[in-house]
Amino acid sequence: MLLVDKLLLSPIYATIWAARQVHNAIEQERAAEPARLTAELSELYMMLETGRISEAEFDAREKLLLDRLEQIQEGAAQPEEAEQPPAIATASAPKAT
Repeated sequence: MLLVDKLLLSPIYATIWAARQVHNAIEQERAAEPARLTAELSELYMMLETGRISEAEFDAREKLLLDRLEQIQEGAAQPEEAEQPPAIATASAPKAT
């Protein structure tokens, strides 16, 4: 009977395994994003210094990168708020008088 159970539940186990793999990949990407943004900022500064981009283009791209980096840091500083489930509003029945 145990073999039949494993055969019947194998699609569920495969789905759970795939979901865990996707979750792990997302977590790795999130962990590497600040380093990637920092490297991109360094490259941007080099491009400005060598004259490959204009000051206006540099300012626009730098603002986007710094805003994204700030969002990541704010998200890392407040993980407790993100994990709490939202409060469910309940409608109270009017009292009969």
